[in-house]
Amino acid sequence: MNLLSHRPWGTEHPYRYDLDQRVPARPVAGETYEIRVLADASVESVCAVFDSGETVPLHRVAPADLVTDHGPPPAPAVTGDGHLAAASSAAADTDGRTVWVCVVPAESDTSYVVSGGGEVLGPFAVEPARWRPDGGQLSLVDDSGQPAPFVQASDVAWLVGSSGARQVRFALPLRDGEHVVGFGERFHGLDQRGERLDVTVFEQYKRQGHRTYLPVPFALVTGPHGTWGFHVVTTRRSWYDVGASTTDQLQVRVEVDPGDPTVQVRIFHGSPAQIVRDFVASVGGAVTPPDWVFRLWMSGNEWNTQERVLAEVERSLAARIPVGAVVIEAWSDEATFTMFRDARYPLHPDGSPHRLADFEFPADGAWPDPVGMVRALHDRGVKVVLWQIPLIPTDRGHGEQVEADAQALVRQGFAVREADGSPHHNRGWWFPGALLPDFTNPAAVDWWLAKRRYLVDEVGIDGFKTDGGEHPWGHDLRYADGTRGDETNNRFPALYAAAYHRLTDVTFSRAGFTGAAAAPCHWAGDEDSTWDAYRASITAGLTAGVSGIWFWGWDLAGFSGEIPDAELYLRATAMACFCPIMQYHSEFNHHRLPSRDRTPWNIAERTGDASVLDTFRRFAQLRETLVPYLVAQARITVATGRPLMRPLFFDHDDARVWEWPLQYQLGDELLVAPVTAPGVTRWPVYLPAGQWTDFFTGQVHNGPCVVDRPVPLTEIPVYRRTG
Repeated sequence: MNLLSHRPWGTEHPYRYDLDQRVPARPVAGETYEIRVLADASVESVCAVFDSGETVPLHRVAPADLVTDHGPPPAPAVTGDGHLAAASSAAADTDGRTVWVCVVPAESDTSYVVSGGGEVLGPFAVEPARWRPDGGQLSLVDDSGQPAPFVQASDVAWLVGSSGARQVRFALPLRDGEHVVGFGERFHGLDQRGERLDVTVFEQYKRQGHRTYLPVPFALVTGPHGTWGFHVVTTRRSWYDVGASTTDQLQVRVEVDPGDPTVQVRIFHGSPAQIVRDFVASVGGAVTPPDWVFRLWMSGNEWNTQERVLAEVERSLAARIPVGAVVIEAWSDEATFTMFRDARYPLHPDGSPHRLADFEFPADGAWPDPVGMVRALHDRGVKVVLWQIPLIPTDRGHGEQVEADAQALVRQGFAVREADGSPHHNRGWWFPGALLPDFTNPAAVDWWLAKRRYLVDEVGIDGFKTDGGEHPWGHDLRYADGTRGDETNNRFPALYAAAYHRLTDVTFSRAGFTGAAAAPCHWAGDEDSTWDAYRASITAGLTAGVSGIWFWGWDLAGFSGEIPDAELYLRATAMACFCPIMQYHSEFNHHRLPSRDRTPWNIAERTGDASVLDTFRRFAQLRETLVPYLVAQARITVATGRPLMRPLFFDHDDARVWEWPLQYQLGDELLVAPVTAPGVTRWPVYLPAGQWTDFFTGQVHNGPCVVDRPVPLTEIPVYRRTG
């Protein structure tokens, strides 16, 4: 290990500064920046020597005294007894080294070296940037192609350094009574007015707060003056101050390419549905998933044998709980993600694909007959989805296929690369050090998919759960299409899902970006079994829908930690019955007992409440009857831009709907008001103008009105629009 470590850019974690980086990595003229160094405990002094000859001593500090987190925070820190919780929330580790820091004014271009213990690192260039009224070109175009006079010249500034512009900032107008909805899947609230947020793909394990797996630089602005929308046409990181600092301005800041500092903002006009439809069409259009997607999905991360998968499905069917799909997460060797665990097969040193005939499946193994398993599930009307992540681990399988695949990825130039041409290794906490395939490279995509094709063509798999996708960090990563990390890291999950969509009609993705509607479907990612998480998940579904992510679901009642109680489980089941994708899932718990499966029978057994099974059965059977409606409404969604699950303002010109942010329309006919608090027997429901019929009781109401509805656990407030 070197005596010193100083990386001006650190790992480029989007929300955390490292202990050995420059803060900020790109200083702003007239401000100060920190030079942070990690040094071996034997080092007695550290200094920075600038090209001017000036020497600035660094001072030893405690890591706790440094600012490490920045940007929109998540909710309170993640806790739990799982290995993922520990890894995701681990504090920065000095590994026995000490932290040294100095604070330097940013004045003009310079460079410095770091010296200590007889070791010298550098030189490292510093190019302070200044905000100026010129430096690039910002164009605003409305949906008819005409210039849109939405921005005053005085509100535009460019952050310019010696190598060109790095950012632009400008402001869009906000008027009294206007609400702002969108920016992708958002967990913290429906209306972003008064919030500060950014658009960058990030894996926040549970309690997402303002962070998200699936951001989109698009939003609707709606209120008493009408509705308009905007799309910042960029794949780079952007930031939004939505009336938080200045109440009548939506302030935007966007990273730009110094070599081509141009940004376009498209303005859309019309009804909310027209705006969303036009936006989705402008970024690649949408695909309607197969009908079976709208049936019940089931999964558990400990269903890691053929016997267990078949037993869980059989138990559901025996309980008269219909099943549309089973997601098998723990099927692979957790290394290649192409091989069933404990299958025998010849090593392909060149990384070439295997076919079904290459495999021997031991009769006493975990998966003795994958083809027979899939056939048996298909015979029962159950589709099969397999788990994937877009990585090749480098910390396992010496001399095995995973190592050969990693070598082939690098040898053939199929990996995402660092600026020096070396392969990029995942810098995050999940599968650290893994290699990433470059989905901008058509040959890399063909190679990656060919290794999985036998699963579709010969085993009969119906879809892939395309998990992950948030892994590439680094502004200067290199992609095969000539782009760098600052431009394509956000694109990565969309390219990943689009690649798998060439194999099957169904991908089930956690991460995404602009254009995600072209490769449905999506789910809301990792969450605990709490009432707060339940409410946040509903908000995530509504904001996702506004942003063009229409075929969306969530792990009903959460997937992580201790199981939900019977009440939360059934309230969440009822809501999931009336959302685009209904599915349950549970996190890996190392096979410890008691089981944390989210199956209705396990919840019934664990809670001692036998009614759980009966009530879940009721909603699952109800879901089957809703499938034709959902299929028809899905086609309407794609044709019209009316999200399948959408906030009430899409259908009702009524200011009061904003008082009920967790109510929503499911298609054109149903208004859903989930019960989102424990211990209640009655629930207030707001019905806008029109005549509404209670889905369960048949009682008719004339809106606008508030209905104080009894809410037994066997029902959820749902109303049909009469006529």
